[in-house]
Amino acid sequence: MRARKKKHGAERLAAVSDLFIESPELFTDKPTFLEIGCGKGKFIIENALKNPDINYIAVEKVSDVILLAAEKANSENLTNIKFMICDAKGLSEIFPAHSVDRIYLNFSDPWPKAGHYKRRLTYKAFLEVYRTILKDDGAIFFKTDNAGLFEFSLEQFKEDGWDLKNITYDLHNSEFAKDNIMTEYEKNFSEKGFNIHRLEAYVK
Repeated sequence: MRARKKKHGAERLAAVSDLFIESPELFTDKPTFLEIGCGKGKFIIENALKNPDINYIAVEKVSDVILLAAEKANSENLTNIKFMICDAKGLSEIFPAHSVDRIYLNFSDPWPKAGHYKRRLTYKAFLEVYRTILKDDGAIFFKTDNAGLFEFSLEQFKEDGWDLKNITYDLHNSEFAKDNIMTEYEKNFSEKGFNIHRLEAYVK
């Protein structure tokens, strides 16, 4: 579904412009965590509030969506979060090599049509982009409610040589539920009875 155009979008973006960056602001003394497809920002903002010693960068292609996330961060006076409007496939041209500690992929578009599999954010071409910007001990944390996308992603990670850990097909009834921070989408669909799948993939 295409995001509805926000009223006074340009003015609202200008009001939170100090939270937006065109190139990553990375700090050697603090870890950098990146969320690709931050949506309205619930997940990354809660993480930033909980972990002030970690720098968060939220990436989103749609400016009207990321605007809401930036406004929330601004209302919380967060200083450890920045936002970027860009496409995931260009991240290796923006981020220095081996500069990111962790990447979050939360409820990415499953692109269910067979001919669209190369658009999935866990397709091997994207995994190579992530490998380039992640540190040698970096990891991807991936969540989805789509069983087909999860199985596809497991195969892609295995074929690309990632070290898979902490895999669950029912996150909210697993040992990982206690520390889980939900996205808006996750809360909505889990309340409707959908199982949430989760994995961690480490560079090796």
